[in-house]
Amino acid sequence: MASNSRRNVSSTWTQQQNKDFERALALYDKDTKDRWQNVARFVDGKSVEEVKRHYEILIADLREIEAGRIPFPNYKPSSRKLHELQ
Repeated sequence: MASNSRRNVSSTWTQQQNKDFERALALYDKDTKDRWQNVARFVDGKSVEEVKRHYEILIADLREIEAGRIPFPNYKPSSRKLHELQ
């Protein structure tokens, strides 16, 4: 997810749009011709410029986490995951 300072600048993304964005990135890697057009078609309601900006924000956030400037989120496992761990 985007950091608070950059999130306010970007357009609002729904949970479903984020999932679709992640799936599209898995399908269309950096070597795919017309990558951003394909990703934008995959994400309902988002333009090529919006998906490119969303990706730039994602990469910037990953760099901040890897540099230790933003703590890695401490997600609690879902009850399903807890059951699988037992």
